[in-house]
Amino acid sequence: MALPPDPAPKGFSWPNGAKLALSIVVNVEEGAERRIDEGDNRPEPVDELGAVPGKPIRIHGNESNYQYGINRGAPRILKILDKAGINATWTVCGQALQKAPWLGEAIVTRGDEPCNHGHKWAFTAFMDEAEESAFIEKGTASIEETCGRRPVGWLSRYLHTDITRRILKEQGYLYHMDDYSDDFPYWADVEMKDGSTQPMVILPYAIDSNDMKFWLSPSFTPDMWLSYAKNTFNWLLRESQEEGARMMSLGLHLRIIGRPGRIDAFQHFLDHVKAHRDVWVATREQIATHFAESVPPGGQT
Repeated sequence: MALPPDPAPKGFSWPNGAKLALSIVVNVEEGAERRIDEGDNRPEPVDELGAVPGKPIRIHGNESNYQYGINRGAPRILKILDKAGINATWTVCGQALQKAPWLGEAIVTRGDEPCNHGHKWAFTAFMDEAEESAFIEKGTASIEETCGRRPVGWLSRYLHTDITRRILKEQGYLYHMDDYSDDFPYWADVEMKDGSTQPMVILPYAIDSNDMKFWLSPSFTPDMWLSYAKNTFNWLLRESQEEGARMMSLGLHLRIIGRPGRIDAFQHFLDHVKAHRDVWVATREQIATHFAESVPPGGQT
């Protein structure tokens, strides 16, 4: 039986000979969610209880739930990352950091990566080309203002358009992460306006190990999430050593994993990671750069 080829080129390694790259992704959407008092036509529908009325009324409770992520969730995550000596990629909404500039400063001070998640936490899938391009650029400019550097990666709110990657290439982006198709980066051919194609690094993300599983039915308990994350890590580590290099993503949210009943699971996961060798924990920018420098476009076939 013929199987698909391994995604990693034969002999590929991450820095220091590691076979598994681990990307910790911390989403910062709190402060950029939809709010009636900020001119949105409906309140933010994503909340812990799913108790969002159909009428366009302000939901003070959910607003405070998001604010908790900034007030308490972010400091807890930062302390755990500091203790572990691990860098992360923060997929940030520009407006969120404008409201909490201390967090942007903390991200940069740690040597972490700010990745563009939009100015507001909004869908681009329903925008026309001019609107989507301006939306991405607004997030870029905002993050550059609060973090002192331009982001090089992009994550949409769930959906992206047929031209998102072209817009990203036009704006000088290195990688795109709205993809769940593999456990290793790959090159995508992006069709440009003039009909030519240009390569772009795609860094697959992961939903199954994301802490959003605490909020989705059937929901995980902290013990279930920790077990799932450790099982994912263990399998990919073993597979990377036996078959070829791999990459793991672990997505977090300030308002979700940052709760006192859940944060311990993140601590235990990092303890598990630190007990293993042959793992490179890196930002997505570092992973994309190493891949691009090591594997030329077309080099995975």
